[in-house]
Amino acid sequence: MLNGIFETNFTNFSMSTFSTSIIIPAYNEEEAIGSTLRKMTDLGLDRKYEIIVVDDGSNDGTGSVAAEFPVRLIRHHVNKGYGAALKTGIRNAQGDFIIFMDSDGQHTPDSIETIEKMLQDHDLVIGVRTGRSHQVQNRRLGKWLIRKVGEYLVEQKLPDYNSGYRGFRKELISSMLHMMPNGFSFSTTSTLAFIKEGYNIATFPVTVTERVGRKSNVRFFRDGSKTLLLLFRIIMLFNPLKVFFPASLTTFIAGLAFGIYGFIRFGRFANGAVVLITLGMFLFFIGLLADQISVMNRRNN
Repeated sequence: MLNGIFETNFTNFSMSTFSTSIIIPAYNEEEAIGSTLRKMTDLGLDRKYEIIVVDDGSNDGTGSVAAEFPVRLIRHHVNKGYGAALKTGIRNAQGDFIIFMDSDGQHTPDSIETIEKMLQDHDLVIGVRTGRSHQVQNRRLGKWLIRKVGEYLVEQKLPDYNSGYRGFRKELISSMLHMMPNGFSFSTTSTLAFIKEGYNIATFPVTVTERVGRKSNVRFFRDGSKTLLLLFRIIMLFNPLKVFFPASLTTFIAGLAFGIYGFIRFGRFANGAVVLITLGMFLFFIGLLADQISVMNRRNN
């Protein structure tokens, strides 16, 4: 056991090697995890892929249900978050390719082979949800805001940036774990990171159904502040100049215009104009510094 993590059900896999690992994070999914794993074993996926279930500190029978299936079960003693569970799975995976799949029954495992095939030619493969997919209504505004900010930062249309059904080349996602969050925004951040670094991304359509069992943990008011913090974090992580430069330019021009007006109207350059011009210059240089820090933070470990 290390850092609150321990593993069970490893015996069956100790002598096996797999080129692809499927990581399923689970938190209090006792009602859904059994159905999800049963579908996978019925398709014989346990014989073709390494299936890793990360029980993220559940206080129900999630771990006990998962232990009944031929999977690697890794448990957190405490709930660390969706992203933290994925990081644990990635660090322990054998495969050169990594596939994420939700445990709540929203994703069907019949697309796993499609993802694996596409990963032969692409660095990231994302399951894009179709119009028929189930969506939680009170999360649409937050998703729309994050999408618009993300598209502004990367200067292109985003695919389904926060879809949890996706696949990576392990070496690439492993090199980015230091800047991935432990919370629900792992998918969003990883999408932007791969686009920003110029990796080859592919998509395929998936239909997501309503989750099985308990309701989603996401709440509109409680998670509203988290969404705002995520927006600021994404900005500072990927392209801070996109914010600092327009702000500095606007402030500088406003100060200059105010100063010229004061000089023409009253014969002197107002102190307020000097403050605005100075602030604009400071914002520009702070933006340059933030951009350099952002570049260094995105570098491989």
